Amino acid sequence: MKKVLLFTALAAALTAGLAQANEKLVVAATPIPHAEILEVVKPILAKEGVDLDIKVFTDYVQPNVQVAEKRLDANYFQTLPYLQNFNEGKGTNLVTVVGVHVEPFGGYSKKVKDIKDLKDGATIAIPNEGSNSGRALLLLQKNGLIELKDPSNALATPKDIAKNPHNFKFKELESALLPRVLDQVDLDMINTNYALEAGLNPAKDALIIEDAKSPYVNFLVARPDNKDSDAIQKLSKALTSPEVKAFIEKKYNGAVVPAF
Repeated sequence: MKKVLLFTALAAALTAGLAQANEKLVVAATPIPHAEILEVVKPILAKEGVDLDIKVFTDYVQPNVQVAEKRLDANYFQTLPYLQNFNEGKGTNLVTVVGVHVEPFGGYSKKVKDIKDLKDGATIAIPNEGSNSGRALLLLQKNGLIELKDPSNALATPKDIAKNPHNFKFKELESALLPRVLDQVDLDMINTNYALEAGLNPAKDALIIEDAKSPYVNFLVARPDNKDSDAIQKLSKALTSPEVKAFIEKKYNGAVVPAF
């Protein structure tokens, strides 16, 4: 009888343990700073019954594709203009959940020390994705290097340049490849996450850079069917917690700025 009671108790305990098992949440992110920030919230979520599984990607396409296909629950790597352009181009309907941080976009060079030293005909590398291309060109315009047909066009490409008085040449590449051509071009317009991965310090190394008022906030993104789920909302709250704010401010020294 004692053995039966013991077995029953153990079975009940096991069943209770399984019932209380943490919910799993799979989130895509680019390595720096997104995955690093998610690592900070991982223990916070664990205490709230959510096991965070971070899938690291080095491109900007698959994280959205796999969330849309329900192979992943959410992603954290992109700005609203990029998401809107992706949804329009791919026919997806991914949605933002919460804005977490801003990565001031910058231009880098190993050939000149000051943006004023760029020579006529210099080659400038920019991202080839719509919103990132526009972001680079808007920053060049702000610094007086070019003029766009529509000065506020967030999706501008080199074809939308109205005035190029210095006859700059534009080399369009995937964002992830831009750090690799830093030695080959005169000015390299690089997303901050890729700049950080390449060992660059945006606050010190960028010749031109967006200010803290940049509208390009990086968002946690999910689907309409799961954005209000308990696990996603817990992640949203954790990503905008005082712990994350303190981590961002200490870790990145202005290269990444909290948006909350």
